[in-house]
Amino acid sequence: MRRFPRWVPGLALGLLAGVAFAQPVPGSDLESLLAYARAHNPELQARAAEAGAERARIESAAALPDPRMQVELMDFTNEAAGGGASLLPGDVGVTRYRVIQPLPYFGKRSLRSDLAARRAERGEARLDETRIDIEAAIASAYVRYFRAVAQGRIQRETLSLLEALERLVLTRYGVGLVPQQDAVRVQTEITTVKIDLLETERLVEDARASLNAALPRAADAPLAAPGSLPPLADFPDLEALSEEARRRAPSMASRRSEVALAEAEQAIVTRERYPDFAVGLTNNRPRQGDATWDLMFEVTIPLQQARRRSDEFSAVQRVTAAEAGVASEAARIDGRLGRAVAAFRAERSKADMLSHTLLPQSRANLEAAEAGYESGRINFNTLIEAERQILRTRLALLAAETEGRLQQVEIRRLTGAEW
Repeated sequence: MRRFPRWVPGLALGLLAGVAFAQPVPGSDLESLLAYARAHNPELQARAAEAGAERARIESAAALPDPRMQVELMDFTNEAAGGGASLLPGDVGVTRYRVIQPLPYFGKRSLRSDLAARRAERGEARLDETRIDIEAAIASAYVRYFRAVAQGRIQRETLSLLEALERLVLTRYGVGLVPQQDAVRVQTEITTVKIDLLETERLVEDARASLNAALPRAADAPLAAPGSLPPLADFPDLEALSEEARRRAPSMASRRSEVALAEAEQAIVTRERYPDFAVGLTNNRPRQGDATWDLMFEVTIPLQQARRRSDEFSAVQRVTAAEAGVASEAARIDGRLGRAVAAFRAERSKADMLSHTLLPQSRANLEAAEAGYESGRINFNTLIEAERQILRTRLALLAAETEGRLQQVEIRRLTGAEW
């Protein structure tokens, strides 16, 4: 038999490992993270399975109850025939074979099917609510991850500028053009930025762990560097957003499904006032003689009215509670939506002012300070303050841009907008 060289199995394993590790690492954009969660999030999978289980019950809910089979041994002691007792059909006085089919009152089967359908709708609404909450959590975690990484990048760029400035100051100090205090001051600024950068690196690790937890993945699972923030949306006015949220928000759909379910349960409880039926067919087989047939009709007597009145009152209260839940959810959405829209617009205006006004002014001030310091017209404190102003402005712009996106995520979650 022909044998493969020893290196062939190793090569095959290596190729398989290469295929496994060739999977792209999520994190570079929000879409890849959402796609990963939709495919792997166990909470979503659990909700989907629950919704599927409820849908599968719709058809069976309207089915007739199973028929019952009875075997009755009449005079099994054989007193009339003068014989001994027996439990064998044919060895007793009369053997009766009876089949009974229960029949619910008219309309009860359709009401049970409607109740199962309402439960399926509730399951699907809960699935949508869970999905939008998970996607919003991932989007928020991604924005915070982007902010931490971008903050570190700004600080490292500032550190590079300060180190270049340090070389300039040390050169000028070496020829006696600036005092030693300038050299000490720039080194102090470098140390301060390095300390801030250590805290930022901790924030990056914390944001990475939070984002992995939202997916979910292991806290230390690798994530690609975030590429860009989601684009800013152009939302309509608050009244239009509120109407949109009432119409399509998954949380509102979930509360309305509770109302529909409670109403379906109430309809069934009300119909329980009426009796159920049963039809039976009996075959009588005496030990001696000809077989005969009997037809039986059975009806339940709805006598326990106190229990039914209690059940009906409970069903009415459940409908009332579910309707109140819809109103409560609408009020909650309106309040949160108002705050989110106000914050979104404020952060967007702040970002516009920072990027188009303050940041260009700060850069022009820094360029003037650098030129003035090199010519000896301004002192070192003015130059350092200009550097600080650039850093503060860039960080403030980053904060405004990311905070605006976080509010945008909240607005999308409240209105049920798709990503």
